[in-house]
Amino acid sequence: MFGIYLKRELGRRKKAALVVALGLALGIALVITVNSVSAGMTQAQDKVLQSLYGLGTDMTVTKARTAPTANSSRGPAFEFDASSDEDEEQSSDRVMTQGGQALKSSLVAQVAEQKGVAAAIGALTLNVTKVDGSFTQGKAESSTGGQSQGQGMAPGGGTGSTAAPRVQGGGASFDVNSYSVAGVDVTDQDLGPLAGSKITSGTTFTAAQTDAAVAVVSASYAKEKSYKAGTAITISGTEYKVIGIATPESSESTTDVYLPLKQAQTLADAADQVTTIYVKATDSQQIDSVKAAIQKNISGTTVTTSADLAETVSGSLSTASNLATSVGRWLSIAVLAAAFLVAALLTSSAVSRRVREFGTLKALGWPSRRVTRQVVGESMVNGLLGGALGIALGLAAAYTVTAISPTLTARLGNTGGAGGGPGGGGPGGQSAGSTLEIALSAPVSLTTIALAVGLAVAGGLVAGAMGGWRASRMRPADALRSVS
Repeated sequence: MFGIYLKRELGRRKKAALVVALGLALGIALVITVNSVSAGMTQAQDKVLQSLYGLGTDMTVTKARTAPTANSSRGPAFEFDASSDEDEEQSSDRVMTQGGQALKSSLVAQVAEQKGVAAAIGALTLNVTKVDGSFTQGKAESSTGGQSQGQGMAPGGGTGSTAAPRVQGGGASFDVNSYSVAGVDVTDQDLGPLAGSKITSGTTFTAAQTDAAVAVVSASYAKEKSYKAGTAITISGTEYKVIGIATPESSESTTDVYLPLKQAQTLADAADQVTTIYVKATDSQQIDSVKAAIQKNISGTTVTTSADLAETVSGSLSTASNLATSVGRWLSIAVLAAAFLVAALLTSSAVSRRVREFGTLKALGWPSRRVTRQVVGESMVNGLLGGALGIALGLAAAYTVTAISPTLTARLGNTGGAGGGPGGGGPGGQSAGSTLEIALSAPVSLTTIALAVGLAVAGGLVAGAMGGWRASRMRPADALRSVS
């Protein structure tokens, strides 16, 4: 009886039911869109952080550089032989550690022993500036009182005078190429600068290549310099065989060349030193406690988690994320509240127009609770219909955002150390001042769909409760008075 009457009443009031459903649908669709865009913001930010940290990394340990003193030595200079043969190609490399102050390799074991640490490995980040080119010698020419060289002065004196010779032509032409190098612990590549990349050509390092003259090159740098597996790259006079090409699994690579850690230490004259310690916690819930333990037990170090690094993200990615989480949230609440209120008012108004119907039903013996249940049932159907329409509209909006794929920019600032990136060191140091471009997507999760269904049910209950309350207060006499 309940189902038959419910179906007949909804069929009679199709327009009213559709208006209520559409009102709820718009509010639910907006909630789905805002939630999916916000999830896309988080996903985009994770891509930026993964490109700096590497997959599986929970935090990095670095040490800020000390301020230079007046008597501190200058960095290595470039030296060229200007007296070499003309057009002879010359090249000079400057290799320097990048990011924070160098740490002793023994600290890696200390960090690994801290409570809550699942694994810890060290890495050395370098910056290589390569200058190559050649000198062209000039030619000296002179003139004597308007006469060309060779006539000279007349014996015994004359009117001619010899001018100082002038150098004509000559000069220097040099190209400057700067790129980043990361020393990788080849015994554990699941953590560290190479963890976030996939070998798309050739092979990666083996555990036996701890001090081998081999290299893995990022896909972008390999394309720029025409490197491929099997070719060679020369750094500071040492030739390395390229054994693989690494493509980052998200965003862009912040490191151009990867070497075994010992080889990188030899290049930088930094034996038994690292610039960054990558740490993986046993449990994501213990990250804060692990950070506190490392800072307490290993003094002078800076521990940077992904949450710390996320706070330094700026650019349109940060702006859009703030907009989605703050303005979008309040807008969604306002629209939902308005949709619920409109649905309740329309339901209540519909009940007022059904005075004769409900009064007659009560006169026939329907108790108030049965009348209320009937109104709530109709409102619930309207709410579920609005939920279905809202989910469809929300999915369409999310698909449109993903299909259009607007590009957002992200810039990362310093987190307390010298240089950029995690804690002032790590592979992020090279690109901390650069801009990363991320394509925005709007993924819709099952949680968001469940939220939409819950809102639809809530909207139906709110509207039904108000309408049912009014219907329950009607008396059979009201129906008699409404008879014309």
